[in-house]
Amino acid sequence: PLQDQLLKAGLIKKQQLAQVVRQQQKARDGKMPPSAAEAIDAERLRAEKAERDRQLEAERRAAKETAERADRVRQIIEANRVRGGDDSDYRFQDGDRILSLRIADRQRPLLARGVLAIVRDGSGHTLVSAETAARLRTIDPAVICVDHGLAASSAATANAAPAPDSDEAYYQRFQVPDDLVW
Repeated sequence: PLQDQLLKAGLIKKQQLAQVVRQQQKARDGKMPPSAAEAIDAERLRAEKAERDRQLEAERRAAKETAERADRVRQIIEANRVRGGDDSDYRFQDGDRILSLRIADRQRPLLARGVLAIVRDGSGHTLVSAETAARLRTIDPAVICVDHGLAASSAATANAAPAPDSDEAYYQRFQVPDDLVW
């Protein structure tokens, strides 16, 4: 082998060769003590792995909580759904889209007063009572599309005392009805 050739050429001594052979055997048997650099690298790798594991666990926990919230929202909507009618379409805005929902004529004023609300239900929309909408708002406010009861109460608190010289004071004289059919 190469070791014999190096020994014959006089590039290494017999003691050096024996020492290298012993180190190789110890390394193969796993009895060689790790160097300080290897120990530091191993500790760094363990710390990185522990950090990755913590991040993955946090992501899994967040995904599980999101799924549980979605299940709770779905169950609440299913249990408290108000049946719509086939009398007319109620058009509303959901994000940047205008959608329509078939409702009974007697439900239109209830929607306008905030007694009923429209929520997202999977791929569609459905009617629920204001109490149910309040419960859903605590879990996931993004599922509520139309809730005039909330809008009226927040508008009343926001517009309690408008400045006399502002445009809001002028335009408050012209009320737009919530049940306007368009």
